[in-house]
Amino acid sequence: MTQDEVMQNFREAGALLEGHFVLSSGLHSPVFLQKMFIFQDPVRTEVLCKALARKIEAAFGKVDVVVSPAVGGIVPGYETARHLGAKAVFVEREDGVFRLRRGFEIRRDARVVMVEDIVTTGLSSRECLASIRDTPGRILGAACLIDRSGGNADLGVPLVALATLEIPTYHADDLPPELAAIPATKPGSRGLGKSAFAP
Repeated sequence: MTQDEVMQNFREAGALLEGHFVLSSGLHSPVFLQKMFIFQDPVRTEVLCKALARKIEAAFGKVDVVVSPAVGGIVPGYETARHLGAKAVFVEREDGVFRLRRGFEIRRDARVVMVEDIVTTGLSSRECLASIRDTPGRILGAACLIDRSGGNADLGVPLVALATLEIPTYHADDLPPELAAIPATKPGSRGLGKSAFAP
């Protein structure tokens, strides 16, 4: 699947939004990729995640376990794992730190890939990877549907992306005038309370 085809899927799903958005990273941007508009469509989700699974296989070979961060990574992580023939688990925040919960385990020497939805600064990806390092599994690398850092996010492991974009982001105290003139909205999930995934 080409990058243009990936972005066409986002456009057709109404998932490519323009305005003034506060991203999960805290940065501001004139573009927000509302991946949940993709994930509400099982057929479109399957097409994209199957393509991502093929790229993961080409880069890393056999994968035993896919680990994703809650909330946004759960759907693409599961669907990508399905096409890899791998187990799908996710990490959740507990006392502000990502951890495997719900009895999830990663066995010794399991070949593990972390799968995200969108990577911007890579913060949640690095936090997710840190939690995997507490297990006896072997981290092969990371993957996402869209890397909106333009390839600049440093995860500390190889990153495979279905599409790589350079979408501008700004700190709150350094907004361009045209963006500052638009009220900001925060559509991401990082600020959700603990009750969102109670055991």
